[in-house]
Amino acid sequence: MKQTRTLLLCLLIASGTLAGCASNSAQEQANAESNAQTDPRDPLEPVNRVMWDFNWEVLDAYVLRPITVGYVTVMPQFARTGLLNAAENLQEPANFFNNLLQGKVDEGMDSLARFVLNSTVGLLGTIDVAEKVGIARQEEEFGEVLGVWGVQTGPYLMFPVLGPNDPRSFSGDIVDGMYYPMAVLNNNLAVARYVISALEGRAALLDQEQQLEQAVDDYAFVKNAYFENLEFKVTDGKSGDKAIEEEELENFEEFESMLEDVELEEDTQ
Repeated sequence: MKQTRTLLLCLLIASGTLAGCASNSAQEQANAESNAQTDPRDPLEPVNRVMWDFNWEVLDAYVLRPITVGYVTVMPQFARTGLLNAAENLQEPANFFNNLLQGKVDEGMDSLARFVLNSTVGLLGTIDVAEKVGIARQEEEFGEVLGVWGVQTGPYLMFPVLGPNDPRSFSGDIVDGMYYPMAVLNNNLAVARYVISALEGRAALLDQEQQLEQAVDDYAFVKNAYFENLEFKVTDGKSGDKAIEEEELENFEEFESMLEDVELEEDTQ
């Protein structure tokens, strides 16, 4: 499997859009809470909420967060960067194939070039030489491939330890784990990669925790962020652009209506 998502690596995936969702108003969050019982994406909500409370209030609070804080405090930044680069480099072959399966040939070749360059000149991926020469990372998961092919997510699932998930993404993770070199890693290397990814993922959320704590319904907040993030990745960001366009259209319609009211008042005078 591409990622074990031990504990709040799940939150990185689910809450990776926390910053983007920070602009949600309290009213929007309240609406999400009131609509939660009828959310067709979440038919198993009662069970999912129990699992969410266990993951967030127990496993994260007493295991992952304390370990992450200690890791960030003790580990020098250059060492953290090198370990994370090496962990992400192992995913480049999966990025290569997943880009090709979506017809993104240029992006796929970038992923292949990154893997070859970073694995050799970059000392087994610890140095992101490719980024320094202008070859950006083109991350794609097989779950995104399935989404592009028209496969729906299926019901929302909150797994114990693994966190937020859905059948499409879970199946995609299994396929991602079958690509080389993920499929041939020994247990120690595989575990090390998962732990590094989990710790760095959780570390990235330390400054965003307040957003989650201030949410009217933290469970609904994470669920909505999770599905928004999935849609954002499958559409390569176009879903976010659409939301902005709809907001601009709504604002324009309100402005237009206000102008009509002003003209009507002038006509009556």
